[in-house]
Amino acid sequence: MKTLLKLPTLMWLFALATVAGCDGTDTSSEPSALIAGISGNGVAIAIGPVATFGSIVVNGVHYDTTNTIFMIDGSAATEADLKVGQIVFVKGAINADLASGNADSVDADDNVTGPIDSIDLARSQLIVMGQLVFVNADTSFDNNISPASLEGLAVDDIVEVSGFFTAEGATEATRIEKKPAGTRFEVHGFVSNHDATNFIFSINDLVVDYSNASLDDFPSGQISDDDFVEAKGNNIGTSDQLVANSVEFEGAGIDADEGDHVEVEGLITRFVSETDFDVAGIAVTTNGDTEFEGGGAADLALNIKVEVEGTLDANGILVADKVDIRRSKAVRATAVVDSVNAADNTLVMLGITFVTDNLTRFEDKSSADLRPLTINDITAGDYLEIRGAETPAGSGQILASILEREDLDSETILQGFVSNVADPTVTILGVTIETNGAVFEDVDDNTISAVEFFNQVDVNSLVKAKGTESSATTITASEVEFED
Repeated sequence: MKTLLKLPTLMWLFALATVAGCDGTDTSSEPSALIAGISGNGVAIAIGPVATFGSIVVNGVHYDTTNTIFMIDGSAATEADLKVGQIVFVKGAINADLASGNADSVDADDNVTGPIDSIDLARSQLIVMGQLVFVNADTSFDNNISPASLEGLAVDDIVEVSGFFTAEGATEATRIEKKPAGTRFEVHGFVSNHDATNFIFSINDLVVDYSNASLDDFPSGQISDDDFVEAKGNNIGTSDQLVANSVEFEGAGIDADEGDHVEVEGLITRFVSETDFDVAGIAVTTNGDTEFEGGGAADLALNIKVEVEGTLDANGILVADKVDIRRSKAVRATAVVDSVNAADNTLVMLGITFVTDNLTRFEDKSSADLRPLTINDITAGDYLEIRGAETPAGSGQILASILEREDLDSETILQGFVSNVADPTVTILGVTIETNGAVFEDVDDNTISAVEFFNQVDVNSLVKAKGTESSATTITASEVEFED
């Protein structure tokens, strides 16, 4: 039985998928091997961030892209045009090992491209053309942003943001890239406050003037509140309105068949119970056979990040075989590599063992600019930033979610939970942080005294230390700060 999935919060991806088949023709009304999967046990739909290339890895599956059609923002592209961290929509087939397959098409688009309205460093968020964007440990920053953080951005910079939509319509960024002047602005979201008389509507806090815009694919020919749309324009008007030259309806959904295999990573955008919730707008149910990783059914809630794998039932609901709850990545380390064991997919920095797997996002931001970057390319003496979480808890071993190689620098950074306090030192993941002479800051980046710091810090405080590596497991800190 064929059903039409209604996927509002990622509808822009699905609109791309229904616009063009492999030959560039409209296939939205035709049964297709691309939707059903080539091999009979294939992936019909796979959504998630690009982890690495060679060919392309999404949601832990390595897809061969020898014969793949690539589309970015509705235009023909190549694999080289994609970046680590971009959210993509994959159609094709997966092999019986559920770890490899073939991609027939890969589609990508951003959530918003436009000027930055404001930046809030303390809250790790920014507003881009009226759209709230959250930055966290899963956000990759392009090489053209230095430093590779919010500190490398400024108000009025034009940026392209890819990520997961939250239940409230904000974006949890997976990649941010600066764009040059003259870049066309675009935004995806739900229409509100529609004023047909004055030809304006809102997408979150952005007002869109569509008085001279073309309207594409609207079933009634007109815009209505709650439509999910993409608005594009070349400039912001005098009233801070996006002057749109096109507005496209993107709420049509995509054909899919009962029994199709689906893999989707995203936020829970609707939650009624553990057996009735949406991930990125896709209806999901669990049952007694569902396998949970990273937590249990009781941990499911609105805006929790998960990856769900399963099959569509006759009602178009994704029946989950597996739900992987993606915990926050509190550990961050920037240091020189001590040793690498590529056979075990591990490396050591600061005496800490870091483990990589098929979900680790690899990116080479050094002058070598190697693509793809793999564990086999990492050697002792390389300078890395790694973000991840202690897995299993209490093991002292970090499962890496993001690994980035950078050009060698003397600065060493470690963020993690304090395991011991002995003024003037604290211990994080077995690393001694010597704080004599350091500057201390609270969670709001306000300077505090050493006395205030040691009066507040305790076991399990989340602390970040910056300084130099004075021994294999010691950092002489120049700055120590509390983190949320």
